[in-house]
Amino acid sequence: MKKLVIIPTYNEKENIDRIISAVFGLNEGYHILVVDDSSPDGTGEIVKRLQTMYPEQLFMTVRQTKDGLGKAYIHGFKWALEKNYDYIFEMDADFSHNPSDLNRLYIACQNADLSVGSRYSKGINVVNWPLGRILLSYGASIYVRTILGMPVKDPTAGFVCFSRKVLEKIDLDRVKLKGYGFQIEMKFRTFSKGFKIAEVPIIFTNRELGTSKMNGGIIHEAVFGVLNLKWKSLIGKL
Repeated sequence: MKKLVIIPTYNEKENIDRIISAVFGLNEGYHILVVDDSSPDGTGEIVKRLQTMYPEQLFMTVRQTKDGLGKAYIHGFKWALEKNYDYIFEMDADFSHNPSDLNRLYIACQNADLSVGSRYSKGINVVNWPLGRILLSYGASIYVRTILGMPVKDPTAGFVCFSRKVLEKIDLDRVKLKGYGFQIEMKFRTFSKGFKIAEVPIIFTNRELGTSKMNGGIIHEAVFGVLNLKWKSLIGKL
């Protein structure tokens, strides 16, 4: 089975070398696609240097327009399908997701169609987040479950594994949300098509290096994007 880890980047020079080395250090056959949004800090140059060390495992595409996390992942999903990968992972570059949990997501996806690295499936497992951020994130998960009726305790989670058939069935060009709303939309579209979703409890650790991409616009999009998803599902135009 071919396994691809997609890592979107924008100004991640402090983390990218370490995260790539950590994934390949698992020795579990993972390939990596870095989707870089033309980082001005030299992230892409670091990846190019590492490609000489991992010429058959490490790939990169550089997008000229920085237009959201969701668009970066859609770009990566299409690349993965073209290259015939069987399992496609989303993972952050900043070590908020532990690379060693990739194996647990992969195993869970053998008996499901989408596995989710969940911060909230067994209590609240978040390290080094301020209380306000925890309340915002946990409250968002309750809001999403209430509005959409989707039985996923961590719908905004960005550490996931898709089986190929899910991405083939979802019309990726119809996915519109870009930030955390994108994570919700992908799970809801998966759920709406009757695919099985499994949650794997993980410990989420706040980034130590680099800068968070969270902003008010992302939150606004997620709040109103959920209502739009619900409306589309009710009128049959999801």
